[in-house]
Amino acid sequence: MQILISGASGFVGTNLINHFTPFEDIEVNVLDLGQKVSESVAANYNWDEFGEIPIDLYDNIIHLAGKAHDTRNKSGREVYFNINFGLTKKIFDRFLNSEAGNFIFFSSVKAAADVVKEDILTEDVIPSPIGPYGESKIMAEEYIMDFVRNGDERLKHKNVYILRPCMIHGPGNKGNLNLLYSVVKRGIPWPLGAFDNRRSFTSIENLCFIIQKIINSDIPSGIYNIADDDPISTNRIIELISEVRDRKSRIINVRPGIIKRLSRLGDILHLPFNSLRLQKLTENYIVSNKKIKSTLGIDRLPISAEEGLIKTLKSFSE
Repeated sequence: MQILISGASGFVGTNLINHFTPFEDIEVNVLDLGQKVSESVAANYNWDEFGEIPIDLYDNIIHLAGKAHDTRNKSGREVYFNINFGLTKKIFDRFLNSEAGNFIFFSSVKAAADVVKEDILTEDVIPSPIGPYGESKIMAEEYIMDFVRNGDERLKHKNVYILRPCMIHGPGNKGNLNLLYSVVKRGIPWPLGAFDNRRSFTSIENLCFIIQKIINSDIPSGIYNIADDDPISTNRIIELISEVRDRKSRIINVRPGIIKRLSRLGDILHLPFNSLRLQKLTENYIVSNKKIKSTLGIDRLPISAEEGLIKTLKSFSE
C-alpha cells in the first residue's frame, strides 16, 4: 500500500509516519515544504514538485497541510482561504482526475461550530463556523462534498473522507494543554472550579488507530467527527496535572457572578482575561464519535481520554 501525506512535518503527520513505519506493506511518501521529514519515508516532495508527483500510484492521500488556527488573530483572512481552501482544492482536483484510491481530508470541528449549542456536536449539525479558520475549512469541505453528493463519475471507485477532529494532543504537542500545564506548574490556583464544563479531546494514539482502520476498510465516503470516547472537565484536567506532578491540586470555587464581572472589566480594559476568554475556558464542547465507531464496527477506542491526557501531560515534565 502506498500513502501520500501532505503537511507531514506537523504534529499529526510525524505521528502518522511513526505509526505506519513498522508496517512492511505500507510505503509512505510526503508532500511538504521541502525539508526532510523522516528517514523512514520513501520520497520527500515539495509543493514546487506537485505536478511531477505520480498521484495515480497512491492507494491513500492524506491531506493534512493547512493554516492552523491563530488564537492571537494576527493572520489575515486571505492566508486561511489560500491555504485551507486553495491547497485543498489543488490536491483534490489532481486526486479527482487520477487513479488514486482514497482521499482523506483533515478538517476540524471548528468548521461545524465554534460553539456547541446542543448537548453534543454530531455530523448532522448545520455548519456555522465563526472566523476565517472555520470558514475556510468548511469552504474546502463543501467543495469536496459537492462532487460526492452529485455522484461524480470520477469518484465511482474511490472513497472520500472528511475528518473533523476536536483538539488533538499527545507527547510533543505544544498547544493549549501546555499553557494550562504551565499555569498549574507555577502553583497558581485555578479560580474557575465553580464552572463544571466538559470538553472532548482527541488523543494522537486514537487518531492514528482510526486512520489505520479507515485505510484498511471500505467504508462509505462522508464526514466523520473524531474524538475520544468520553469528554473531560477542565477541573479534572487540573487534577490530572497535579497527579502527574505528584502535587495537590489547587482549585478555587469563586462564585461565577464575580468571575463574569471580572471578565467584563477585562473587556473594558482590554485585558487578556475577558468575556471571550472566559467563554472558551468554561464552555461545554462535547463531540460525538458515534458515527465513525459505528461505521468501523468498534465499540471503544484503544485508550481512554484520561489515559491519553496523562501521556501528554507527562511529556511536558520530560
